[in-house]
Amino acid sequence: MTRWKALPDELDPQVGEFVEVMRRAVDRAGLSVAAVADRTGYGRSSWERYLHGGLLAPKGAVVALAEVTGTPAVHLVTLWELAERAWSRSEIRREAITATAGTLPARALPGQFGPPSSPSSPLSPPGGERDRPGARAGGAARQRAALFLAGVVGVAGVAAGAFFLADGRDPHAAGVAESPSPSAAAPRVLPSGVQCGGSDCTGRDAQTTGCSGGLAATAKTATVGATRVEVRYSRTCGAAWGRITPAGPGDTVTVTAGSVRRTGQVSAPGATIAYTPMVAVSSANEATACAVLASGQQGCTP
Repeated sequence: MTRWKALPDELDPQVGEFVEVMRRAVDRAGLSVAAVADRTGYGRSSWERYLHGGLLAPKGAVVALAEVTGTPAVHLVTLWELAERAWSRSEIRREAITATAGTLPARALPGQFGPPSSPSSPLSPPGGERDRPGARAGGAARQRAALFLAGVVGVAGVAAGAFFLADGRDPHAAGVAESPSPSAAAPRVLPSGVQCGGSDCTGRDAQTTGCSGGLAATAKTATVGATRVEVRYSRTCGAAWGRITPAGPGDTVTVTAGSVRRTGQVSAPGATIAYTPMVAVSSANEATACAVLASGQQGCTP
């Protein structure tokens, strides 16, 4: 039987309970973490984090775990839904703390933006020469010469930098851009277990691609009757999706970003949550989620 490490003290109790249930399922099946990874198709390093409270498992991994351990999927998914909400609340609190810390004024260290001012400048003549008219004229000439030389060096440095950045070619020549454009930006680097980023995520499932769980947070909310409508956003994946809880048969949720729209419904019998496929966004503000309930009630997030 696997020897599990103690869960982090700061882990939400609902998340902790869910992790413990997954651990018991693995133990009952007599599987090692490596075997779970091999049979579910999710990496071993990912399962190490899922089963030790470092990252909330995506729904797809939970369903796969239920299959390989013989655990009722509805039971595990229900517990996952509760854990996912608790994880989201924790994410929102962490983001709020981070945002508050980011507003604190920063103090520059002495000399951080240049040398501290001193009573005498190296361009000024010593005190003994200051009183002589000739010395004053000579000092002014030396100062102008120094400033001129500094200007020449600066211009030469800028020209040299432009030359090397352009690889010695005319920046207006074909294939050389004066400044990078968004389309020329470096490709998105995705963490282990995440399968898409940006436009590649449009139309795909947030759970199975690894964009949900600990990599997502609720950005907008609204209430329609007793149902909560949310815009879920993953900065890592550059995508958003809509979610409603609790959801029932006939309830639908949509997410819209510009001209792109996706719709979702309850996907499994007994489930109480519905979510849409993802849409690519550069920020959560671009997305709007709406719910249309079987009762006829409807509403959207701001």
